[in-house]
Amino acid sequence: MSLRLIEADADVAEGAAHLARICPVWARVLPGLGPLELRRRPDGFAAIVNAITSQQLSTSAARTIFGRLTQAGLDRPETVLAAEDETLRLCGLSGPKRRYLRAVAEAGIDFDALRERPDEQVIATLTALPGIGRWTAEMYLIFALGRADVFAPADLALQEAARLMYDLPERPRPKALAAQAEAWAPWRSVAARGLWAYYREAKGREGVT
Repeated sequence: MSLRLIEADADVAEGAAHLARICPVWARVLPGLGPLELRRRPDGFAAIVNAITSQQLSTSAARTIFGRLTQAGLDRPETVLAAEDETLRLCGLSGPKRRYLRAVAEAGIDFDALRERPDEQVIATLTALPGIGRWTAEMYLIFALGRADVFAPADLALQEAARLMYDLPERPRPKALAAQAEAWAPWRSVAARGLWAYYREAKGREGVT
């Protein structure tokens, strides 16, 4: 099985060029966004720690907590399982997130094998774990595994960005946004990057929430 991956800035640029060719809205918007960020990170247990840490937090808060965990060496299954509850709490993890991380550490996921599995199999493996929903699994596919054609239609920032970009009367619901995103294949992960970039720009300009 051959999986198209986003591994370098050139891959993101190729995807953006494709979006501009197929859609006049993307063609209009992309030049103003500048080069889209690669935002790749290593896969494996640490990436799941990062994803769980990020749930329902601002980017800056999540980065701070993940930094504390990494500095304390709590980005490996064996160290998480050996850590006292208070140690994890002092790093900034809530009670549910502490339970989620321990459950993932105990699960013994073969992260190397996930690299070769189709997107939906990766999602099924990860969402079988406590605290990992489809959104978290999609973030793992996009940023840790670098899959080129993954989208997260339940992401509120993507919904709001699509509303603004396409001048929609309201935020599209996940099913509608997923249907809209089908036109952006095989580069839906690049489209997500573009929508996130557009959202950040619009939020600064218009105070979008």
